[in-house]
Amino acid sequence: TPYVKLVTQLFGDRMVVANATGCSSIYGGSAPSCPYCVDGKGHGPAWANSLFEDNAEYGMGMALGIEQQRGMLSGLVKKALEEGVSEEMKAAMEEWLAGMGDADASRAAGDRIKALLPKEKGAAVSEIAKKADLLTKKSVWIFGGDGWAYDIGYGGLDHVLASGMDVNVLVLDTEVYSNTGGQASKSTPTGSVAKFAASGKKMKKKDLGLMAMSYGYVYVASVAMGANKAQVVKAMAEAESYHGPSLIIAYSPCINHGIRKGMGKSQEEEKLAVDSGYWPLYRYDPRLADEGKNAFVFESKKPDGS
Repeated sequence: TPYVKLVTQLFGDRMVVANATGCSSIYGGSAPSCPYCVDGKGHGPAWANSLFEDNAEYGMGMALGIEQQRGMLSGLVKKALEEGVSEEMKAAMEEWLAGMGDADASRAAGDRIKALLPKEKGAAVSEIAKKADLLTKKSVWIFGGDGWAYDIGYGGLDHVLASGMDVNVLVLDTEVYSNTGGQASKSTPTGSVAKFAASGKKMKKKDLGLMAMSYGYVYVASVAMGANKAQVVKAMAEAESYHGPSLIIAYSPCINHGIRKGMGKSQEEEKLAVDSGYWPLYRYDPRLADEGKNAFVFESKKPDGS
């Protein structure tokens, strides 16, 4: 929950979420309570849950729908300019067209357009008023656990990452199927004792980050909030600003780990995992490669040996 809380604090006022069935969907959408909320302006995440196996495609469908609608909105804005609007509206519309793909720029220009709409006339202007909620660039996020991302939904996740779509994927990696009782997944590391791996898992953990990085155009980060909070915020900000697919793999200690100190110490467990060398911290930003720099930044320190 701390990861979801943080990402909604950063982008929640323009966020659309596709949530895979699992722990995150149970605590995210159990009637009659809902942990998601709105800000003072009434803006907050639009959240939906489909299935366990098709969540990546579900989120991609949301992104495609928003892209198509904003494309129509762009056409209406151009049409309104051709029909003729006030100089003030013209400046706002031209500014919006130039920055419609940028969150801050689209919001600033979009707010000016919305304020001026009541004073304008024309068929195109009337249609723009109906679609005004699309003026601000949306932030599409796909949430799920390792059972979905590494196993049952991996085919869809791989397809979405390979598509080049501007979506952000947050994998809450508990390294087991948490919601159904702690069965081993492809994320479970070698030697771990779990259901279906009672004598210790024989195979190594699937390296989802490395597989995604092999495409060369996917932003990838491995994070652990308890170990480095600044790195988590930086990774989320970079992933969201990247105009393409992004994948954040977040180490998420869970009740099935049997933490002796209790789940109240989960942040401490994340720190221990990084300090011991068990969980690596890194960011892979394709934009750095375009600048002739090393796209891969490894941020874990040398294990402390304790």
